[in-house]
Amino acid sequence: MFVSKRFHLGRSKALGFLDELASTEGKAISLYLPRGTPQARVENLLGKVFAATAIPSDMTEAIDGSGTGAAFFWSPPQTHLVLPPFPIDEEYITDGYDVGPLRSLLSQDFLIALVLVRLGAYSIGICRGTELIDSKTGTGLVHARHKKGGSSQARFARHRGKQIEQFLVRVCGHVREHIEPHARSLDYLVYGGARTTILSLRKRCPFLSQFDDRILRMLLDIPDPRQAVLEKAVSTVWSTDIIEWCEDDS
Repeated sequence: MFVSKRFHLGRSKALGFLDELASTEGKAISLYLPRGTPQARVENLLGKVFAATAIPSDMTEAIDGSGTGAAFFWSPPQTHLVLPPFPIDEEYITDGYDVGPLRSLLSQDFLIALVLVRLGAYSIGICRGTELIDSKTGTGLVHARHKKGGSSQARFARHRGKQIEQFLVRVCGHVREHIEPHARSLDYLVYGGARTTILSLRKRCPFLSQFDDRILRMLLDIPDPRQAVLEKAVSTVWSTDIIEWCEDDS
């Protein structure tokens, strides 16, 4: 039986964790699984690693749910699954603790744009590595929904629709102003905020479509965008998710 715990580490602590792992003595196997690896392939590779030992029940589910792939480090006393903030592109398996590919990934100073938006508030940021090098935060008037019925509700809905349209057009202008200078060298784009508002912005802002193949993730638990929220989102983007399994002999 396995007992697991899950934790998140920022960039520097994740690199420190990898250094500790690399210095661990004893038998081990390292396995890198790129994003989009079919579940049957994942189960086949894990079966080879674990051999006659049972595979933790939640391991394949965690790998399958990762949008960036996974790095897997097995040893008899404990096993670590590392879900990196950026995509793993190549399958790789070797003996020992080989953290090199993961360390190389986390050491790159990717250029990332963040677009956080909810109705009435937005934040746009450009970060190189974990450093925020450009940002714009603002608000716009969008009234809450009208709960009364009748013709007044219809008029209010049309008025609110125009407010939303004006707000999104304004946000699109700021998005273009801050992202366009970095368009060619941008590695990833991260959206955050309310899903429906994000989708509406993408529909009304054709400029963003050129980055569709560089979308890293959507942070849908973002509160009303503010500068502090933007700065925290940068840390979240760089966060590495680690799951540790230990055999429970009790």
